[in-house]
Amino acid sequence: MCNNFRIMKIKNNIAVSASGLVYNPDTGESFTVNPMGAEIIGYLKEGEGQKAIESKVLEKYNIERSSFEKDFEDFTALLQSYSLVEDE
Repeated sequence: MCNNFRIMKIKNNIAVSASGLVYNPDTGESFTVNPMGAEIIGYLKEGEGQKAIESKVLEKYNIERSSFEKDFEDFTALLQSYSLVEDE
């Protein structure tokens, strides 16, 4: 089930380029995300919560709320697995 009040913060040292390249200096690993992924990472770096991000994404892109919720949960799980988020 989707946690509507989830707040996750991207580590401050994580770099994201305009082209979607994500670099983690702690591990030396880099990843590529699509433009929406880069945008979501930017919102997370700013401390935005899931509901605020959802509102912005649904306003900008033509996607269903249920699709966003599932994709957001999957995406943030990947961010956690790659150690891109701060410890809770």
